[in-house]
Amino acid sequence: MKKLLPLIAVGFAFSMSLSPLAQAADSPAKTAQQTKMATCNTEAAGKKGDERKAFMKECLSK
Repeated sequence: MKKLLPLIAVGFAFSMSLSPLAQAADSPAKTAQQTKMATCNTEAAGKKGDERKAFMKECLSK
């Protein structure tokens, strides 16, 4: 019994360390809006301030 308790504790700790990996694998695919935002963000490279804001507004409204 004295050896079983540490084994259970190690097993529990190991299973908890794998939990973030399982959550990352289950993350949903990007939505259409997220994909559009990423594309517009890439195209807006080099633009700053009001110019970027106007560009993003136009790009996302397409």
